[in-house]
Amino acid sequence: MSSQDIVTPFERSSYSSGGQGTECVEVAHTADGGRAVRDSKDRAAGLQFYGPDDWAAFIDGVKAGTFGG
Repeated sequence: MSSQDIVTPFERSSYSSGGQGTECVEVAHTADGGRAVRDSKDRAAGLQFYGPDDWAAFIDGVKAGTFGG
């Protein structure tokens, strides 16, 4: 199994909505414990893959308010 094999269904983030509720991302788990991310409005645009350490650093940054949100 490749580290980029998606092992769970994509789930839409309940926190990523704009004024119309149309700005959403979807996230799925990968075989290596990382995540695959896609734009829910344009699924054919491709995926971004993040390894487990990068995903954990991103989540820590979100929780710490690093991104101004």
